[in-house]
Amino acid sequence: MTGNRGKILWVDDEIDHLKPHILFLEDKGYQLTTTTNGHDAITLVGQESFDLVLLDQFMPGMDGMRTLREIKEIKSALPIIFITKSEEEDLMDEAISEKVIQFLIKPVNPTQIFMACKQVLEQSKIREEHATSGYLQEFQKIQFQLQEEQNADDWWNIYTRLVKWQLEFDEHPDISLNDILEEQIHSANKEFVKFVESNYKNWLFSEDRPALSNDVFVRFIKPEIDQDTKTCLLVIDALRYDQFMAIQDFLNPYYDIKFDYHFSLLPTATPFSRNAIFSGLFPDEFVKKFPDQLNDMLHHAKTVNQHEEKMMRSVLNKHGFKNKTLRYEKINTADHGKKFQSHFSEFKNMDVLGIVVNFVDMLAHYRAESDVLKEMVPDEAGYRTAIRTWFEHSWLFTLLRELSKDGFTVIITSDHGSTKVNRGVLVGADKESSTGVRYKIGRNLNTNEKHALIIRRPSDYRLIELMHQTTYLIAKEDVFFLYPNQQHRYENRLKGSFQHGGISLEEMMVPVVTLRSKS
Repeated sequence: MTGNRGKILWVDDEIDHLKPHILFLEDKGYQLTTTTNGHDAITLVGQESFDLVLLDQFMPGMDGMRTLREIKEIKSALPIIFITKSEEEDLMDEAISEKVIQFLIKPVNPTQIFMACKQVLEQSKIREEHATSGYLQEFQKIQFQLQEEQNADDWWNIYTRLVKWQLEFDEHPDISLNDILEEQIHSANKEFVKFVESNYKNWLFSEDRPALSNDVFVRFIKPEIDQDTKTCLLVIDALRYDQFMAIQDFLNPYYDIKFDYHFSLLPTATPFSRNAIFSGLFPDEFVKKFPDQLNDMLHHAKTVNQHEEKMMRSVLNKHGFKNKTLRYEKINTADHGKKFQSHFSEFKNMDVLGIVVNFVDMLAHYRAESDVLKEMVPDEAGYRTAIRTWFEHSWLFTLLRELSKDGFTVIITSDHGSTKVNRGVLVGADKESSTGVRYKIGRNLNTNEKHALIIRRPSDYRLIELMHQTTYLIAKEDVFFLYPNQQHRYENRLKGSFQHGGISLEEMMVPVVTLRSKS
């Protein structure tokens, strides 16, 4: 074979004894350059371009560890496989701290060296090929499944499988199947809308239903409190399943993680779904129990979620937890979050914590208004990356580590997700109608039923009669609403933005993640 699989520098003071290994690698297609000492290795690295270094530890003069450090000074990203006779753990620790990519113990055979080189130099290509072939097989299975009748669990299975491929393709941006995956997600959402239209209304009046927003407390939080476990309900506004998966690996060292889901109530918007989570009630119920909430919604208060602490206290009392201590906090800024986290010692002995974090939702809203954020978060993958970067360096990650140390069980969920909208649809409405992009509330609203669920009797959907002849419009799939006035201006501004309030897998199928402390 010609040497086209990678260029390798092998540094070993006994390199002449390794001729069979070198010939084996060259026969496999690698190009080898050899040297017997660290000084020459450093010179060669400075002069030539190598893909990998095989580096012996015990050499006269400059040993392998010093050579390693000096090579990293020249080319910090150059992968190095460290080869040594020593099995001392301290040496391994030192090599790992210097970012050695693999650690091999002598004696090594040619196949062992070949496999190590192949793993380092070709794993990305191999994984990319595997992802491509794997998705093409999965594509057919999902397409067949979409043609069959599904239940709620089936839809969660389909959604999580599609997310798996989104995350897989994030790691391999050169894969040319992203357009096919996006189209399959679009097809899945078409069928999901039909499923929701056929089943959702019945769920609202039946105990035999999948978990909805108002069921989160009873199904996921109450069982933890029943066990006298210190419990934290963490609601990250607008967090989707794919976005949680993007941060999961940060939490794995601290928690055992269990996944479940609930359906966000319609409209998939904070005034309805989040109040339902904290109250354990449907919208038509919580406005009766908390008239101030109804008053806020009628008069378009700046925030229509200012009674969550009162709601959470009420649901605790209702289920026999009057004696449980509660700390509730809604966090809208990084400074507020840092201050809250820094005072952890003041609330670590609470029985129940309720925390709302608005960063993910705010990112979506500000992105629609900011050209800079549109550059930073151009698409779904960029959104996941932005959330991952934020979380890794956030006060929230620090707080979650502290909660783990203190033995809390944390239930992470959201009130709703968001979806990227692409199709503007005109609606007829008066000036008193709400301003939502994915849902609208008003009097005698009209649009094409192909694009929206039109609710003219709110009581059928356990929604609130906010005015005479209240109508709700709830967008389907990737639709967003436009008024005829200044249609093109708003269409250009909103197309491609992340919105919520409508019916889609991304908005309605909300993760419920239970984190049990490993401490």
